[in-house]
Amino acid sequence: MGTLIVVEGLDGSGKATQAKLLRDAFLARGKEVMQVTFPQYDSPSSSLVRMYLAGEFGEKPEDVNPYAASSFYCVDRYASFKTLWGSFYERGGIVIADRYTTSNAVHQCSKLSANEWDGFLSWLFDFEYRKVQIPEPDLVLYLDVAVEVSQKLMTQRYHGDESRKDIHEKDLAYLEHSRAAAQYCADTLGWKRIACCENGVMRTIESIHSDVLACVDKHLPNLISTTEAERHAES
Repeated sequence: MGTLIVVEGLDGSGKATQAKLLRDAFLARGKEVMQVTFPQYDSPSSSLVRMYLAGEFGEKPEDVNPYAASSFYCVDRYASFKTLWGSFYERGGIVIADRYTTSNAVHQCSKLSANEWDGFLSWLFDFEYRKVQIPEPDLVLYLDVAVEVSQKLMTQRYHGDESRKDIHEKDLAYLEHSRAAAQYCADTLGWKRIACCENGVMRTIESIHSDVLACVDKHLPNLISTTEAERHAES
């Protein structure tokens, strides 16, 4: 089997940018690598996700229970695995995912009280990794960004048009709960936290990428070439 690396974080944390930079770094090393993004908004498999985020099942995230919402996203991931990247992964390729099952852990836990998180996470990972049988990540990189910073970045992304935000993005209390859930998941599930803010502002893309690459090389040393391994040993 191949290697699956997940880049996780709140909306506006720079997941797509860091996933692309990591892909480019592997390509520069001569590795077989593919980048995937979830949800697949251009695919029919994400139709329930799009309806949910547009508020068609309720105007607030909690209007859809975490088990139902998780199944929407899981179906989209399964379709992607079967049609897009599964065979590449099974041949030994490196797959970098911008969001994954880990996003269900973060965003759906936030709908539950903290004493329900362990039970939900146990159900979620058993459902997706064992029953549905999509691959389990080898490494999860959590881009830790304060909610107020991610909100500013999303506002810039939408050029100040708040109406373009989905039901997750526009609910500040929900995002605060999601960050608390993400911190819990990182602490208990072994996700590797990358601090993206310093003194209340976002660090540079380059400095965050440097930390991401160092983390990958530390925790997945088998992905480093012989030459690179020798250089690391010398340093």
